[in-house]
Amino acid sequence: MTIDKNFQDEKLTVKVSGRLDTTTAPELESSLKESVDSIDELVLDLSDLEYISSAGLRVLLATQKVMNKQGGMKVTGVNDVIMEIFEVTGFSDILTIE
Repeated sequence: MTIDKNFQDEKLTVKVSGRLDTTTAPELESSLKESVDSIDELVLDLSDLEYISSAGLRVLLATQKVMNKQGGMKVTGVNDVIMEIFEVTGFSDILTIE
């Protein structure tokens, strides 16, 4: 998994590529925790994400809760495989997906 961050004023765009699973989820969680304190908008670009496990979903949910308190979060670039996982788990109703 690779994580690319792009800060623009109080907006952070994070592009996640590869597999987000039990091995890589802690890395994303740590990276997001250290970056979201000073922002009010978070964009997660998942256009290059191949797979997401329950551990990855947990990170997205925790991040969504944090961002609900200080601004907003949206998820972009969701492919059909990831969208199916979001729909089956109900995350499509929780996340703002564009």
